[in-house]
Order: sequence, then structure tokens, then C-alpha cells
Amino acid sequence: MSVQISPSILSADFARLADEAAAVEGADWLHVDVMDNHFVPNLTLGVPVVEALHKATGIPLDCHLMIEQPDRWAPAFVEAGAGSVTFHVEAAQAPVRLAREIRAKGARASMALRPATPIEPYEDLLGELDMLLIMTVEPGFGGQAFLDVMLPKIRRTRALIDKYGLDLWLQVDGGVSAETIERCAEAGADVFVAGSAVYGSDDPAAAVRSLREQAAAAGGRR
Repeated sequence: MSVQISPSILSADFARLADEAAAVEGADWLHVDVMDNHFVPNLTLGVPVVEALHKATGIPLDCHLMIEQPDRWAPAFVEAGAGSVTFHVEAAQAPVRLAREIRAKGARASMALRPATPIEPYEDLLGELDMLLIMTVEPGFGGQAFLDVMLPKIRRTRALIDKYGLDLWLQVDGGVSAETIERCAEAGADVFVAGSAVYGSDDPAAAVRSLREQAAAAGGRR
């Protein structure tokens, strides 16, 4: 599949979210980090902001739920307008049932793994998903340094996807920048969440285009 770039509004100006969404014209997704100050030590935003963003932009919303009890709360984000909803397997009580419920409501179902969570125990679940997210930092805060030790995990996940011939997107999130995106693409990722690398740029839309070109060239995708 082609490379996709998902700018993270965690690095945007929360007082100007509609304008910040417009600033990344050409992005494939707008990544919305939802944190509850329980699963991760940070508190961000919830369903009302997702509803407002959905009305303010034509870019589909990719909601990453870093929360406890995603089985309870995830469906509400689909109803609020999310095109893709990611839950953490470490927090989900019934990941297969949750993925099927997200899909049934009309969104793409994605499962995230923290850095210390291996992919292998969840090999049999991959066919239930539309996307798998490998965290390349500890979830909770933007602007962290990329963890190179995650590259072998990305490669192993890509090998599992290819082994079963799955139409499964492989997303990376955390420290993705011009300095790291090529390594992620070479390892097999095809969807890239970038926060400060986009919103810390003088021209966020140009940053999106540049990251896409780098990833495409490194991963052999267009």
C-alpha cells in the first residue's frame, strides 16, 4: 500500500484546532491522541472535541485511545466521527469483540502495543484488525525521542502481516521525524504519526509532503 502520514494534533495549538487541521492539507489522517490520566500520565481531550473536529475538517480522524476501559468508550468515538479508532491491547478486556464492534459501527479498527508489549502473543488477532500500531515511545507525551529498539519489532510485525497475506496497515507513533521515518519505512511501516516534526515546522503541509516522500523512497512504496 502507499505511504500515509497522520499529523498528531497533540503537538498543535489546542486553542486553534480548526486552523491547525487546515494547516496540514494533504495529510491522509489527523491523529487525535485521547488520554485519560490513568492509562497514561496525561490528560488531553475527549468525544466533544472529536465531534467538533469532525465538523471542522475534511481530513479523516484517526483516534488513538490511551485510556482505561476502551471496550466501554471506543464506540462513542466512532459515533463522534472518527474514521479509525485505536485501542491499546494492554487495556482492552475483549480485543476481538471490541475490534468487531468498531468495524460494525463503520470505522477502521486498530490495536496498539506499548514498547514492552511483544507482537507474537497477538498473532491470531491480526486478521480482526485494519491497522496495528507499534508505539516507538512510551505513550503519554509528545516530543519524545524515537526508540530504535522498536525497529526489530516493526520488522517482525511486517513479517507476520506478509506471512498471512493480510490487508493490514502498520502504523508507527512516537519520535517520527525526517531523521527517523526512513528507518521505520525500511522496517516495514506504512502509516506514520508525526507531531512536532509537522507542527513544529514553519510549513506543516510541506513537512507532510517531505515526510511522505522520504518514507516512500525508503520503503519502496508510493
